Amino acid sequence: MWLLSAVTVLALLRVLAHLDVVDVGGISALSWWWVVGGFALSAAWFSYADRSGLSTRKAMERLDQRKQERIQKQRELLGSRRKR
Repeated sequence: MWLLSAVTVLALLRVLAHLDVVDVGGISALSWWWVVGGFALSAAWFSYADRSGLSTRKAMERLDQRKQERIQKQRELLGSRRKR
């Protein structure tokens, strides 16, 4: 995701440099192929992540973590009620 964000910022800066609005660090001298290549790398990464199941696995890990936190919180609440 960070790659997509970085390439988007790079593309925005390149467009602004092309329109002579702002030129940060010589972005106007940068080739458009860097921007296109960055988007291609980002697309390749997301394609790999989806096909390999990496995205689904990470989402399932987050759901399991939330579930365990809810269970632990409920156990603590039940334990505190028993002590009274």
